[in-house]
Amino acid sequence: MSEPASGRTSRPGSPKEPRTLLERLLEFLHPGPDSKSELMETLAEAENRELIEPESRQMLEGVLRMAELSAGDVMVAAPRIDWLDIEASYESLLATVIDTGHSRFPVFEGSRDQILGILLAKDLLKVQRAPELNLRALLRPAVFVPESKGLNELLRDFRTNRNHLALVIDEFGNTAGLLTIEDVLEEIVGEIEDEFDERDADGGVYTLADGSQRVAGDAQVDAVNEAFGLTLPVEDFDTIGGLIAHEHGRVPRRGETVVFQGLRFTVMLTRGGAVRWFKVTRDAAEPTP
Repeated sequence: MSEPASGRTSRPGSPKEPRTLLERLLEFLHPGPDSKSELMETLAEAENRELIEPESRQMLEGVLRMAELSAGDVMVAAPRIDWLDIEASYESLLATVIDTGHSRFPVFEGSRDQILGILLAKDLLKVQRAPELNLRALLRPAVFVPESKGLNELLRDFRTNRNHLALVIDEFGNTAGLLTIEDVLEEIVGEIEDEFDERDADGGVYTLADGSQRVAGDAQVDAVNEAFGLTLPVEDFDTIGGLIAHEHGRVPRRGETVVFQGLRFTVMLTRGGAVRWFKVTRDAAEPTP
């Protein structure tokens, strides 16, 4: 008697394990998924039947989607990278580190295609205590990857080399963007909160070293009104990010600035298609209330 067709074929050269009659019968009655879309539907059905938690389903789907993504799909584009110039003063470098809140920065000399290495924010503090230190000696080697490099392979390289940041190169050898291990992991587990994402008792409004304010995208409009002495409308929008996106016509991208009600909202960080942090300063053309 011939075996029932399972709808799936084994890989060439792989050893075949004997199946019991019950296993063959179950496979004939309930064949497994033959494509990624069918597997996604199976995961959704498993969640509906409460066999797996919603968070588990999201992570499994993230793993499946990540297999189709490359470094170019997830990277931060070069125009929105926060760079450090090796020729800049220590005070200027420190101000950039404080304003952006990153832990690693690509360092260039002359032009941004002449990358010297990666500077860790904690290493910059060593210069303050020992000014005789040469900043170049503190740089870590930069890792370069092509835009086409798969995220699965890139994550494996991150883990093997204990590296957390890679610069993405286009087909002409120019810097196309930047990618961190956090960007890759967020494709699986969703947004990862860190110290830079914490909220405090001020409703998501923080004062930076240069006197400007850092405002969370999901800060309440009421909190922004109170912090800046404004009367921004609160009837239609609960968060300042939603209000700014409405005024701008779309969600602004990292590095873009929107002037509204005498304030300049510069996007510092975006996640998941929404603004996470604005840097807010008074517009020079407007009088200070």
